[in-house]
Amino acid sequence: MAKTSTSRALRPSYRCGECGWQTTKWVGRCGECQAWGTVEESGVGAARVTVTSAQPVTQPAVPIDEVDVEAARAEPTRIGELDRVLGGGLVPGAVVLVAGEPGVGKSTLLLETAAERARAGGRSLYVSGEESAAQVRLRAERVNALAPRLFLTAETDLGAVLGQIDAVRPDLIVLDSVQTVASAQVDGAPGGVTQVREVAGALIRVAKERNIATIVVGHVTKDGSIAGPRALEHLVDVVLHFEGERHSRLRLVRAVKNRYGPTDEVGCFDFADGGLQSLPDPSGLFLTRRAVPVSGSCVTVTLEGKRPLLAEVQSLVAASALGTPRRATSGLDSSRMAMILAVLERRCNLRIGNQDVYASTVGGVKLREPASDLAVAVAVASATIDQPLPPYMIAIGEVGLGGDIRRVTGVERRLSEAMRLGFTDAIVPPDSGTPPEGIRAWEASNVSEALRAVSRLVKVVRLEQPDEPKEHWEPQEPQEPWEKW
Repeated sequence: MAKTSTSRALRPSYRCGECGWQTTKWVGRCGECQAWGTVEESGVGAARVTVTSAQPVTQPAVPIDEVDVEAARAEPTRIGELDRVLGGGLVPGAVVLVAGEPGVGKSTLLLETAAERARAGGRSLYVSGEESAAQVRLRAERVNALAPRLFLTAETDLGAVLGQIDAVRPDLIVLDSVQTVASAQVDGAPGGVTQVREVAGALIRVAKERNIATIVVGHVTKDGSIAGPRALEHLVDVVLHFEGERHSRLRLVRAVKNRYGPTDEVGCFDFADGGLQSLPDPSGLFLTRRAVPVSGSCVTVTLEGKRPLLAEVQSLVAASALGTPRRATSGLDSSRMAMILAVLERRCNLRIGNQDVYASTVGGVKLREPASDLAVAVAVASATIDQPLPPYMIAIGEVGLGGDIRRVTGVERRLSEAMRLGFTDAIVPPDSGTPPEGIRAWEASNVSEALRAVSRLVKVVRLEQPDEPKEHWEPQEPQEPWEKW
């Protein structure tokens, strides 16, 4: 049997207040989370070197094909978009960390999830550390989340929370939030590194031992990352990020880590007065239907994980009254927008250097994918010459500094979604494959060719022959004023 040996050496100890990283000397920047000014002295620590002897096993190892997998089957939450992100539902014994900005709708979604589990015959325990039980009850009435088997308590002590779990014996636990609960056995203020690690560890032990699905709410920092020790994300089984603009109805749930399912799925919700409602087809929130076409508006298809979403880009170009023209964006990456404007001016001779340029998306969606570059370029060109684009046209492609249009992933999936919503023409990069039946693909190798393709589409719309063979509807000469490209 191996012996246990221990060596001790007293030395100063320093710890990061954000992620819990420890070091023996003070540094200005954390070596783990790279935060400045968060490393503080935590007292004199002892360095130990320990060798542990072998102990009797609690459960013998078995061949992998004999392991019972029924205990790990996911149980649907009866909220379609949440089940999509989780990979089918909540696995008994799994611990899920949900993070998001204040007011985005985390508590509302989890309250509805607990109510649905209670209506399905289970027992749910909702622990609120930020609101009183009466305040949570008012929200439950508003979002229709009242259920007889949904138990509610307001506790901030870890011992009291564990006592409530023993008394209720739930199938689902929701803790809102982990930063508000503290243990009397551990020093430190609630929300600190030590307290968060202790609370999370206790809940994880209970969840695994009793096979209880547990959902924990976590706060986020100013840069959007999860507050508290980084070890918290490693300990839990699933990490979900809840995203959305405060003044927008759209809410997105994105899986960052998932031991039981995919991490490339996105759930879409509509945040209305009656709570959060699943959006199986959210593209309608990002499009504007008009009786008369307006210049400066172009539709693209973005991929959120595996999910194609149609989004509309709007642009406005006006004469500037300032020495330095304005460049304002909303929902778009400002640096990529500046690059696209430079490409239009240099490669396409579009004179916008003395013009104010405004660009935004519809419905509060954020387009960070390079595949939306071509739609932004076409929208700005349309706004500059004040000519509307052909209806039922989309543009997909990444724009390079040389003006070339590069291929993007999932073109066939994007075109299928656009065709389903009634779009008939698409400007795509070269070698994008065979388009689905019912939509015409116009390949363009650079931005100038894309704008010339727009001119041909204008001719097709004017002739009202969108379904004729190509040799019939392609004009001999481009139409004004797109012929400058």
